[in-house]
This record gives sequence, structure tokens and C-alpha cells, in this order.
Amino acid sequence: MTTKHTEFGRSIPRIESKQKVSGTAEYMHHFTLPGMLYGKIFRSTISHGKIISINTDAAQSYPGVVSVITGEDIKKIIPSPYYGPAFLDQPILALDKVHFIGEPVAVVVSHSPHIAEAACQLIEADYEELEAVYDEIEALTSSAIVHDELKPSGTFPDLKHLVGRKNTNIALDFHLRHGNSDDAFVNAKHVFEHVFTTQQGMHTPLEPMVSIAVPGDQSITLHSATQMPSFVRLEIARLLGWKENQVRVKSAHLGGGYGAKVYIKLEALVTAIALILNKPIKISLTMEEQFYTICKHATTFKIKSALDESGKIIARDCKVYWNGGAYADIGPRVAQKSGFTAAGPYDIDHVSIDSFEIYTNRPPAGAIRGFGIPQLVWAYESHTDMLAHELKMDPLEFRTKNILKNGAQQATGTVIEHMETELVLNTLAEKMNWGETFDRGTGSIRKGRGIAIAFKASVSPTTSTAAITIHGDGSCLLAMSTVDMGQGSDTAMAQIAAETLGISTEKVKVIRPDTDITPYDMGTLGSRSTFHMGNAVKLAAEDVLKKFQHMADKAGLDKNLTHSPDVILQKTYGMQAGTVVGFGSYKPSYAPTDLKTGASSNVTPFWMVGATGVEVDVDIETGHVKVNKMINVVDAGELVNPKIANTQISGAAVMQCGFTFSEEMLFDEGQLTNGSFADYKIQGIHDVNFPMENICVKSNHHGGPYGAKGIGESGTFGVSPAIANAIYDAVCVRITSLPITPEKVFQAIHMKNEG
Repeated sequence: MTTKHTEFGRSIPRIESKQKVSGTAEYMHHFTLPGMLYGKIFRSTISHGKIISINTDAAQSYPGVVSVITGEDIKKIIPSPYYGPAFLDQPILALDKVHFIGEPVAVVVSHSPHIAEAACQLIEADYEELEAVYDEIEALTSSAIVHDELKPSGTFPDLKHLVGRKNTNIALDFHLRHGNSDDAFVNAKHVFEHVFTTQQGMHTPLEPMVSIAVPGDQSITLHSATQMPSFVRLEIARLLGWKENQVRVKSAHLGGGYGAKVYIKLEALVTAIALILNKPIKISLTMEEQFYTICKHATTFKIKSALDESGKIIARDCKVYWNGGAYADIGPRVAQKSGFTAAGPYDIDHVSIDSFEIYTNRPPAGAIRGFGIPQLVWAYESHTDMLAHELKMDPLEFRTKNILKNGAQQATGTVIEHMETELVLNTLAEKMNWGETFDRGTGSIRKGRGIAIAFKASVSPTTSTAAITIHGDGSCLLAMSTVDMGQGSDTAMAQIAAETLGISTEKVKVIRPDTDITPYDMGTLGSRSTFHMGNAVKLAAEDVLKKFQHMADKAGLDKNLTHSPDVILQKTYGMQAGTVVGFGSYKPSYAPTDLKTGASSNVTPFWMVGATGVEVDVDIETGHVKVNKMINVVDAGELVNPKIANTQISGAAVMQCGFTFSEEMLFDEGQLTNGSFADYKIQGIHDVNFPMENICVKSNHHGGPYGAKGIGESGTFGVSPAIANAIYDAVCVRITSLPITPEKVFQAIHMKNEG
């Protein structure tokens, strides 16, 4: 029987859209308080060294400066001022050592941000320089050790095995063994091995990070552009040794996040300064400063495959090295969670995966849209295409032969369910007219087409909770700590609540995250909100319905009729009065991976699948690549709001186009040389001048709210390798490092022609 939905599946506009298009939406950068002070950060100018002295006298005496704060000042109120979700390795301000160029060393505080900025130039720091290391492969054997000692934070159950090591730059090494790949390689008909690299990049949300701390009576209130208000409260309370109810965290609309605003960023710093000075303090980063705060892992991926006579992949060996920069942030979880899918969405009997999170003296790397998956897909889908060509098989035929289907075991041992990989691939092939003759171009313009497919395991274990309040007139409040940073989660959650309650979405008001009011959510990241928080919201609404049913029975209302909430409340209380509160808590089942084998019977609550096909022109005289058409196909389960889903996929694909063609943080011995929008090139609207079609295949995830699951990252997965595969199809040259610049393509064509 098909259930008819009224609210779920409606393509209604986002509920905050009127505020945003009219310019009345509130962002944290707008927020000011009487007597508020501003802080500007003085940063390290060397990659690695001991702090000998910090001279703040000239800055302190600069007219208008209230104070200059160093790490030693912070230690007076927070004796152990280190934070981090995996390791407590990052000081609020540098202590004893600096670990990368751009690390915060001191803060100048003033009533004027301009005075604070000017005074920052007067601070002098003296260092004893130490040997530094920047490359993730060199860091494995380098005598330069970034951290002398590490203290695991113990935040996440799946990272509790971490140990603080000495004399190594390895923060985490994850190993997965499935079958016996050593024997399989010995007996293989064909063995191919390749190496791929990706570059360090930036999230570049157009709203840079900003936090405000307001001290109270044994309490602190934080107003912050954060994706994780619940985690920030927990971490600030831990740093201060306070109870959680002494810390309040509020967020507003976010001008983008993409993982840049997860976990602690500026919150600990403004908290410490506010408590030292007993004044509200605001720190807003510039766009340039964001480059020094968090970035995307550079990676080196060594991949080797064994095949039989028929083209079946019988074994795959993957070694992934993640350049985590100077502080671990959430990098170990990226290396572990994404690492176990490094062999790709293929049915392979023998798999060996080693994934290493490596410290270097670069800015720290963390989570970014895709949580490491785009770096992996770039390698394994380029490699897979190369295997097909080596065997003289069609790339689609080769993938179809090896694709992972429902009922098979993924490399961890988890049985695949509700993952429409085959359907996604077939749909992409159909939309690309893959079986038809393709125009190859003439003269200097050659044409090619390419495809790529990938999957991702949703992060787990995590917890989401939600509360729904029905007032006397039947209006509804939805309280949750999920942050809408532009992805439309407020609208989607309102639709799930409305669908369950049997009311219109327009009657649901969503409260912005405020940890004194909105219940716990682990965070807004990894495309988890629709599934995890969606389930919590649905449970909260069902809790409301149970309470109303009890009230209706008690009030003697006719059981054969459907009564609206306001009718039940007014019958119960005799007037328009009273409230009913429903509560929902969702924590998916999960079996942690075995520390030796990486095996798990239940490694994720759901799988996402995304595939991309492109057609390109390649100019053999200049190396320029022009995308003529892009088709993205994803398995997103049932769609809460098809219109928003479509824009999510487009946004993800456009963002990945940037990492494919232009975005790269360039370093000279640890010094970032292009840390501005003038030099670091993200995609603009004029760069996305090709037709893009997005398709969500028909699927239903039985564990999701009304069959829904996450979608926000799926559009990133296949973009980069599909473009590289299309370039090979056009001119028979293989690019193995991102970004794909005209220079790389031209040089590859030139080298091929030179023989």
C-alpha cells in the first residue's frame, strides 16, 4: 500500500528564504553588544620553533588598546588550555612552541577592531627555529617531529583506542583486512598499481568564522557561527571545569560552513579573553585568516589492483596518507571513517587498506564536504578507469561487472542494504546515452566523456534529540540543535514534523540552536541531519501524538473523529491554554570496527551513492578543458523536498569543480603564498557555464524518516575523476594530481606526443 504524503516531498521554498532575500536575516557578524571589545590575532611567522619571548610592550601602550593576551595569560584561568576532538593537542594560544606559520600566538584587545589590528603589527616574537616537515610522505620518516607528546581526548567511542605516541608523526593508523590479498596478488592474471595525489584546499564559506563571548555570573554565553553548538558547550565546560548548564551557546544563520565550523574554532579563545577581562569580546576572522584555521587534507593514495582473465577485480591494496597539518582536529576520524571505503563501491573478495593521519607543519586539516571521500574517489575512480582501458574494456562495462550490490559484503564485512549503486550507474549511463556514437571533435578541439561512481558511509555513532511543543492554538515549535547553514535543514525538519503531526509545514516554527533551549545534537556535518535528526524529529512528533491520543480519550472525544491539537487542548483545559511537549531521541545501531582487521558487522546506519558523467572539450594547443555537460545521479532515498535536494546536488558538484580545476593552497617552505580570494580561485557563476542535470533515483531507506537519508555530499563524489576520465577519453593523457590545470594537461599532451 502506498502512503500518501501531504507535507513530506513538497517542494516548498525554504522557510527562511524571505529573510535572506530581503536582507533581514541575522548573521553573527551583525551582532554587537554595549561595551563589547574586539580581538585581533597575532600569528606565528615560522613553521616550527620554540617560543623564546613575546614582546607585547609596544602593542600594550598603543592608544586605544585595552589588553594584549598571550598563552601564559590564558593558563592563569584555564590551567590546561588544550582542545581537540581526537587529541587535546591544540592550545588556545601557542604555548612553548609554534607548529605552523599562521598559528595564533597573541591577541590584541580594543574597543576598535582597527586599533587592535594596527597594534598587532607591534608585537615581536623571538623563536628558536626547529626542523619542519610539510609533506605527508616525508613526515613518515622525518626526524622533524611535530608534537613531542599527545593526549587523546576520548571524545568519540570509535577513537578511544588512540594513544599518545612519541617520536612519530602518525596521529592515527587504520588498517582493514578482508580476505587474503597477498595470495590473490600472487595468483592474479593482471596487476596494476598507480599513485594519485590531491592538494590542500580551503572550505571558503563566504561568512568567515566569528565568535562572541559574554561573561556572566559564573556563566558564559557564546554567540558563534558554529555547526556544532552542543559540542562547543560540552568542550567549553570541560576546559573551564564547569557544569554544562553554566555554558550557553547560540548560533544564527551561517553563511556557509562545509565543515569549516565544526568542533572548536574561535570559541575557546573568546571565552578565555572574556573571562580574563570580564567584558564581552568578539573575534571575527578575515577571509585570509580562514586559510590558517582549518583546511582540506592533501593526500597521497597508492592503489594496486589484481584482476582475473575476465576483468573481475579479485584484490585491491590501498595505502592512503592524509596530510593533517599541525593539529589533528577531526582528521583521525576522517582517516578512519573514509579510509574503510578506499577500495571503492566494488565487490572485491580480497581487500587490504591502510589509512594514516599524518602530522606536518602546515595549517590543520579537518572535515570538509565529503569527509575525505572526494580525495579517495579521485584515486580509485581514475584507477578503475585505467584498469578498464588496460583490459580494452568499456569503462561502464568494467564498472558494471564489478559493482557492489545489495546483499554483498562491503570490505568491513557489513552487508550492503538499501544502497542503489547499480541503479545509479545504469541511470547515469542511460542519461549519458553511453551506448551511442560520440563526436570526437576535430582540429585543436578534441571531445571526450567520462563517468565515475562512489559511495560513503554515514558517520556513526552519533546522537540527535528533538523536542516539539504544541501550544493552545495548535501552533507548533520545533526545538533542535541542528544548524541550518544554507542546506535547508530547518525546512526539511519542519516538513517531517508537519507530516507526522498532520498539520501544514507553515504551522511549524523552528527555533534556532540555543543550548539552553534546544536539545542535544552531535553536529551538523557529514550529511547526517536528514537521517539522524529527521528520525529524532519524527519520534518527537509521534510522542506528541501519543499524548494527544491519551488526552482525547480522557476528555471523552469521539474516537471515530480526527481532532486537531487546538480542539484537544481546549477540551482538556476548558479554554485556549496548556502545552504539550513531545521528545524524540535517535541513536543508530553501530558495531565498532575491530582494531586489527577493521571488520564490523554494522559500520554505518546508511550508505550514500553518487555518480557523475561529463562531456568535455580539450584544446590540445593550450591544455584548456571545457565542460560541456554534467549529469549527477544520486541515491538519496525518499526526498523530503525535491527542489532543495536538487540545489544541494548542484552546490556540491560546483564546489567540487573548484577543487578539480583551480583551488589549491600553495606553500613555500610552510608559508602560504596565495591566501586570499585574489589568488585562491574558487568557482564563480561564470565558471559554471555548462548545463547540469541532477537525478535522484527512486529508492527508500527503511531506517530513515519516511525513507529519507542524507544527500548533501553525494554530488561531490564523482566530479573530479569523471572529468579526468573524460580528458583521457579525449586526448589519451592521464592526470594523476589535482587540480587539473591547463599547464598539466598541455604538458601531458606534449610528453605523449614526444613519445
